[in-house]
Formats: sequence, structure tokens, C-alpha cells
Amino acid sequence: MQFVVYRFRPGMDQPRYDRFRLDPVSGETVLSALFRIQETLDDSLAFRYSCRGAVCGTCAMLINRVPRLACRTQVAALLEGKAGLPLSHFAPAGMVEPWDPKKEVIVEPLPNLPVIKDLIVNMDRFFAYYREISPVFRPSDPAPVRERSMSPAAVRELDRYTTCILCAACFGACPVNGQDPAYLGPAALAKLWRFRIDPREDRGEERLASGDRPDGWWACRFHTNCRRVCPKDVTPDRAIGKARMELSKRKKEKEP
Repeated sequence: MQFVVYRFRPGMDQPRYDRFRLDPVSGETVLSALFRIQETLDDSLAFRYSCRGAVCGTCAMLINRVPRLACRTQVAALLEGKAGLPLSHFAPAGMVEPWDPKKEVIVEPLPNLPVIKDLIVNMDRFFAYYREISPVFRPSDPAPVRERSMSPAAVRELDRYTTCILCAACFGACPVNGQDPAYLGPAALAKLWRFRIDPREDRGEERLASGDRPDGWWACRFHTNCRRVCPKDVTPDRAIGKARMELSKRKKEKEP
């Protein structure tokens, strides 16, 4: 099998693609294959893999033109055509290298974020938007003696959004993030909604209002790529839709 890998480092006029031939290994993931390339063929290859140090989500990259976690993506499934994932309005700029999906795996950096080196992208913008929504729990009452209880229904609803591992796969897959640099993005908005609906949160109304802006709830175009690529099944599009419905309802109620 052959890996087609995007290469770039400061000082290069244009990025390039290198091809590496590897013998197949049963059960191998893309991350393991990248380690083999780094250890036996080219030790200058750069990529992130802190997920192996319990920092889940750090190995997100573009694999066969889909944002995925390299540590969870099986090479065999890619070559057998079992890992296809159609995405809407998704065409990463500049990623034009041809490859044979039956014989080759193409690995590129996550879109919508600047490339630092090879497969490593600068995550500053992604985390700046995450910090902007103030992802800190603010309880509505003093600490109880034992715990703050919630109904099973509230727990189930929160579970849709609490499992995000901040891998930025949704950010890379979102066409709006590619077109509008100011858009907060699916991960930040899903987290904002998570605090909006938490019955223990003191600033639920403030959370909803903070996303009521052109680059917040209203910028989403519901391509649903965020939902499709999320490795933890978070549904940012659902959160955004509910927030917009709630805001629209309130605005109608205020009309004379």
C-alpha cells in the first residue's frame, strides 16, 4: 500500500506531497502507519498524536479527504472503501493531489486552520472561539451538601453535547468556517448550548443571548458536516437549530 502525505514547512514556496510505500499490517490505524513512516522512512514528518497520552482528539487530520481521528481510522477500511463519508459543500482549498483510493491513503492537514508544518495546524483560532463563549460552569445556587440533582431527561439532553473532545474535526469540515473567519464554529456553539440548557447553570439566558449575533447561531447553513465527522456523536447542528428556534419564537412574541 502507499501513503500520499502532505508536506509543508516555513520557507517552502508551495506545499508538496510525498509518497511512502508500506507493507500492510493487520489492524493498523493511520496513526500507527504515520509512526512507521516517521521511524523507518522519514523522521522529519511532523504530526500530532497526544491522544496516546490521554489527550483525546489531538490527532485529527484530513484522511481520504474527510476530517477524522488518525488513531481511530483503520487503514484496511479505507482501502476497502468501507470508510466513505459524503460531506456537503466540502472542497478543501489547495488539496488537489490525485490519489487512487483503492491503493493509496492520502493524509493532509485539517482544513480551515493555518498549517504550521506538514500535518500540524495552528489551533489558536479554534480555541480562541472556544474561550470566547466562556466554557465554565457557573452554578445558580451555593454548593449543596451532597450534589446538584438533575432529571434523567435533562441528563440525556446534556449528554448530546458534553462529550466533545475539542478535536476540531467539525471546524475543519464546516464550509462556513472556511468562508467566514469570524464564525464561532460548531464546537463552540455546541458547548454554548450545553450551558444554555444545563438546569444548574446560573446564566442560561445570557448564554443564549451571547450567540445571538451574525457570526454565532445565525451563521450556520446546516450542511451537517459537523455531525457526520464528530468522533463522539455530538450534534452541533441540532443545538444551533434549537437556539435559533428559541430566539425566533421570542422575537415573534415581542412583535405588536
